[in-house]
Amino acid sequence: LAKLPNSMRPPPWPAHALWFDRKKYVTINFVVQKPTDVQVDIQPDKMILCCKNDTDDVFYNELHFYDKVQIYDSRERVHERTINFLLRKMKPDVAWPRLQKDPAKPSWISVDFDNWRDWEHEEDEGKAEYDQYMDGIQEMTSENKGAIPDMGDLSDVSRGIWELSLCNTEKL
Repeated sequence: LAKLPNSMRPPPWPAHALWFDRKKYVTINFVVQKPTDVQVDIQPDKMILCCKNDTDDVFYNELHFYDKVQIYDSRERVHERTINFLLRKMKPDVAWPRLQKDPAKPSWISVDFDNWRDWEHEEDEGKAEYDQYMDGIQEMTSENKGAIPDMGDLSDVSRGIWELSLCNTEKL
């Protein structure tokens, strides 16, 4: 097939994007098979991606971020099937409820639920687990489970191990 003239070629369409949020970074993975001619422009409030796939289809994504990113501490990496972006947030520890500034969600953006974590409540959940653990320990120690076992014979075992380690170091 001969190449179509530019006037007859279909306009570029956006590549499908999967994203997830972390405390300091936002990660976006654009799904493009064998990307070539990758051009990226990351600005504090938006990014532009333009590339081709293995069949010379042109992809163009323009994304206005929910909040600002640090352009000098953000990076992209081209892989066989994706173009990955790691964008450092200007305001760390602030969750992004969506990727774009505009509340209307384009069809080409999806949440990457395989990598999504609700990190905002991690410390609270960790504290709750710790408190539950400590309550369990306190409950076990407060209940009378019988006499404390005699562990006097453990000193003989530990002394034997210590003497063995001395013997092994003298041979070196």
